[in-house]
Amino acid sequence: MGDATMWWVLAGVLVALELLTGTFYLLMLGLGAVAAALVAMTGLDLNTQLFTAAIVGGLGAVLLGQWRKRQTTTPQEAQHQHLDLGATLQVDAWDAQGTAQVKHRGAAWTAVLAPGQTAAPGIYRIQAMAGNRLILVKI
Repeated sequence: MGDATMWWVLAGVLVALELLTGTFYLLMLGLGAVAAALVAMTGLDLNTQLFTAAIVGGLGAVLLGQWRKRQTTTPQEAQHQHLDLGATLQVDAWDAQGTAQVKHRGAAWTAVLAPGQTAAPGIYRIQAMAGNRLILVKI
């Protein structure tokens, strides 16, 4: 089996493993293997193939890591991007634990009061979200 064939097989294995993990880092290493296969097809030696695989795969992984760092948002930024903030809804009753079951966009949600609020039936505005709970303020 020639060098190019081994690089193509390695690229296929790395892409298959990537489909199982979903991290995209193995995909970058797979791209390095593809680059090495192309170099092998030109007839260059094994050292050049290994160098190409290391540079392309390593550079791809580093660039992917830097891109992911820039894409992360803080919890406060994620909170401000939520489309449900500011929506109003009706609360019919509060239970003894200070929570209520409300309907919002066709689904049942657990609602809690924002700090400083008193539990009373009425119309509330969604101030924030904590996990799958709506934090409400009275209008």
